[in-house]
Amino acid sequence: MKTKNINLFITVILLLTVIASCKKAELTTFTKIKIPTSSPIQPGNISGFVKGTLLTGQTYTVTADITVKKGDTLSAQPGAIIIVKNNAQFTIQGVLNLLGSQTQPVLFNSDVNKPGTWGGFQCDSAQAVNIKWTHVDNTGGPDASGSARRTIVVNKVGVPVDIEDSWFTNGQDDLMGLFGAKITVLRNTISSSGSTDGEGINLKSGTTGIVAYNVIFSQAGSGIKLETNKNVPFPQTEVDVYNNTVVAVGWRRGSAEPGRGTSVGVNAIGHIYNNIYVNCYHGLEVFNDADVVHTTYGNNLFYATVDSFTDLVDPTIQINIRDNFYPAGASGVPQPTDLISKKVGDLDPLFVKFDGTVAAPNGYPNTNDFHLKPGSPAFGAGNSDFDKKIKGLGNQDLGAYTTDGKGNQH
Repeated sequence: MKTKNINLFITVILLLTVIASCKKAELTTFTKIKIPTSSPIQPGNISGFVKGTLLTGQTYTVTADITVKKGDTLSAQPGAIIIVKNNAQFTIQGVLNLLGSQTQPVLFNSDVNKPGTWGGFQCDSAQAVNIKWTHVDNTGGPDASGSARRTIVVNKVGVPVDIEDSWFTNGQDDLMGLFGAKITVLRNTISSSGSTDGEGINLKSGTTGIVAYNVIFSQAGSGIKLETNKNVPFPQTEVDVYNNTVVAVGWRRGSAEPGRGTSVGVNAIGHIYNNIYVNCYHGLEVFNDADVVHTTYGNNLFYATVDSFTDLVDPTIQINIRDNFYPAGASGVPQPTDLISKKVGDLDPLFVKFDGTVAAPNGYPNTNDFHLKPGSPAFGAGNSDFDKKIKGLGNQDLGAYTTDGKGNQH
């Protein structure tokens, strides 16, 4: 009898171990959405201190700044519509919990529907940020000093930030500034943002987590930027960046310093695989001050639809985009597993629809479709196990849209 009990105990332990291992590996599975129902907020004008739930199908007009106090939660059900007036912003000290659905996303926009006309989500001291299936458009309105505000900023060590399946368009600075947070950033579309600067996803100050299956199009600064605080080198920023499609970023729109598709610097660690970079000023740059020893990368596709492009700051300078896939003078170098185009047409990723944009103004309409046509060289060229700590992290394909259905759903 004792032997049977011992065998049963061992079997149960093994089963629990397998289940736990599977859960750890399945980082790209779709999160089940629990729709908040408590403390309904009545539709109409809202401002000041707010908590509770924005309701499905109801319209809310933000007339002045909103603050969610520590210990409070602001939630949104699928299909809630939020219109922001007077350049107002959301200051989140508690929890932000926006849970739209694929058929009924939550909608945030300004009343004038123009770039840079409201303040976004300032979550410096937030307890948690959870955004799914939500449209956030036309953020970046100026602060009291006249400077553009980030769309979403979190600046607190260890805060859980989960941003999935959402759209962010026409901001004026960083779309996401996540500093010290524990992040999951999956399957989002970031489009036509940054005025003369601003990163798509700016990660600093010990941020850890994953950035995967996102589309970043026409960002003024870098698409994805990894750094550790130069004055506080530990804990290090360390992020897995994989299966993103990054197109036409880094041209700054009048600011001199070029941006990058992805950059790693200031003692940060990146694991950068299975991405597609097209028409970026610089492709992948691992700076000399990055943690070069522990940074890993490969299986990335680099392509340009033109051989050269005129610098936006100095029109006498012609930029050879292919020379900048891995910029000279940095520690990053081409990898044997990379797909690197040598001329127009060579290793074209075969987007379903692409207008060939290299550099475009802020707010440029994104009518492209970055799904891949049959025969794309991106199919089957991925590294599906680049992170040995988490088996099966990557994908067999490159880019945000993959044949296994794990990729971007837009």
